[in-house]
Amino acid sequence: MERNHSHKQVAAMKQSLFDQGHLDEQFIQLEELQDDANPNFVEEIVTLYYHDSSRLISNMEQALGRNPLDFNKLDNIMHQFKGSSSSIGAKKVKAECTLFREYCRTGNAEGWLGKLDPWRVHVAPGKGGGI
Repeated sequence: MERNHSHKQVAAMKQSLFDQGHLDEQFIQLEELQDDANPNFVEEIVTLYYHDSSRLISNMEQALGRNPLDFNKLDNIMHQFKGSSSSIGAKKVKAECTLFREYCRTGNAEGWLGKLDPWRVHVAPGKGGGI
């Protein structure tokens, strides 16, 4: 009974993430790869994503601490973040990465600094955020 309740909670949470536009169909494709031979596949992939995200955010914070800003380095970090977000279906994070890459392309330091703190709230694992 409790297990059934947990499954319903997870399903409701997942549906909420889809409804809010946080996830896209790529996440469903990941779920379809999970089978009896690898029952924790999605959990393992999402865990890897969070570890990778933490590393990328740390690299980004280091790059932002340098003066002048190295937009090429920041763009490379956002390119990696966008790719890993896309691979798990983190739709909103991917869109934000695209925006930050545009800031890099145009050399817009104000865009970076003005949007970074609110962005962290939504995407930074372990820093109050999530997908």
